[in-house]
Amino acid sequence: MYDRKTWVVLFFCIALLGVNFHFSAKNREALEKAAAKEAAEEEESVEYLKETAKTTTGGLTVDTPPPPTEEETVKLGNDKITFTFSNIGGGIKYAEFAKEFAVGSESKKVRSNRNGPGPIGALANSSQEVINTPYAYEKSKSVAGKTAVYYAVLDSGLVIKKTYSLESRDLPGAPYLVNCKLTIENRGSGSKNLGDLSLFLGAASPLYQNESPNQTGFFWREDGDMHFKHGGKFKKKPVILSPADQKVRFAGVANQYFTTVIQPISPAMTPVWGKASKFELEEGEELRRAVRAGISLPSIQLQPGESKSLKYRIFVGPKQNTMLRQMENHYGEGWGDVMQYGMFWFISRPLNWLLNLYHDLIDSFAHAWAWGLAIIILTITVRIFIWPLHAKSTRTMKRMSKLKPKMDELREKYKDDPNKLNMETMGLYRKYGINPLGGCLPMLLQIPIFFGFFRMLQYAVELRGHGFLWVPDLSQPDTLTEIGLPFALPFLGDAIPV
Repeated sequence: MYDRKTWVVLFFCIALLGVNFHFSAKNREALEKAAAKEAAEEEESVEYLKETAKTTTGGLTVDTPPPPTEEETVKLGNDKITFTFSNIGGGIKYAEFAKEFAVGSESKKVRSNRNGPGPIGALANSSQEVINTPYAYEKSKSVAGKTAVYYAVLDSGLVIKKTYSLESRDLPGAPYLVNCKLTIENRGSGSKNLGDLSLFLGAASPLYQNESPNQTGFFWREDGDMHFKHGGKFKKKPVILSPADQKVRFAGVANQYFTTVIQPISPAMTPVWGKASKFELEEGEELRRAVRAGISLPSIQLQPGESKSLKYRIFVGPKQNTMLRQMENHYGEGWGDVMQYGMFWFISRPLNWLLNLYHDLIDSFAHAWAWGLAIIILTITVRIFIWPLHAKSTRTMKRMSKLKPKMDELREKYKDDPNKLNMETMGLYRKYGINPLGGCLPMLLQIPIFFGFFRMLQYAVELRGHGFLWVPDLSQPDTLTEIGLPFALPFLGDAIPV
């Protein structure tokens, strides 16, 4: 049996052991708290270092951009087109059409801005050179597949933020539309004129070797007026700058079948510029001319610390007459003029509508031949429509041919008296009921119809890739060669195809 002294010693040891455990736990908890605090302070220090690598001004936080060699791309799109955005320049590097292929290819898809010196939506300086500054892609503020947000700080001290988003409304042309919000803040020491900058419209270039140079160029629409400058205009002028006499509704670049258009949501008197460059469409072939352009920002003086937001609508799509005409009801007038039908637009537009109508009727039972048959039926329709003019002209010419012997007699009889000859000739016309203009006037009236018909078929993007009988592509001419001219002819350009 243990005595009382032993029990006291044992109890005291147990108490000391308990006190030791108690203070050891507290010490361990204190050490854990100290370690957590140290880790938190280290994390705060890292975050602080990150924040010092950013520029915060007026609510815009801009990450330090990556080096130019580290290009990063983001894709936004739908079942008709895919927009590929690049952080170099902060815009649309190119747009690829899902169901449009290069001439003669079943796999190589058509790309807009494939020869551009920078992305669509990039900024250009006062010398019309694209500023390919590296931008920071804000992934946290972007929605995958729907929006893309970019930040950058220019050497001039301007902070740039660009927010791109796909058109979400179910409207005509919506699949080819991108909304762009451009926010600019001046964090420099002096005021900056935004008019010294312009928004790059991209570049347009021919799709095939024999495409006429007159079909590729840049354009802009002022209040009620459409202006187009094709590639041939740049032979003597390296840069064409439009005057800012009226508010520019939109501007763009185009080739025969596709276009890129930028429309300011708030139109302003902003100049539009265009440049040309040559490129090799296929290795070893003759150089072709590509045209690039830009639309200036509004002439606004931005004071230090001030910011300005501008909104734009970007369209990259086919020059499809029906769609562009429908877009006028939602995005303003003038979109139909992008077709470049010219002075005979009042002929070309209804003919294009008829062509699509006939195609839709035929497509259900002859899909492979629908477009070819639609062209044939449309040609018959046009011939029926102009038949009265043609018949009148033919009848007049036949009557005049029957009068030729009598006319020869009058010329011989009054060869020394021109006035008498004219009087007798007019009397002969009245006697047989012949109008001397009845032969040529009906023919002249048919010319606008033929020109309008030709122009409509020339720009019918609907025909691309569709064949008929022995013709592989109805949008392509069966051209053996071309005869170059020292000057340009209306509708033909500076080369006559054979």
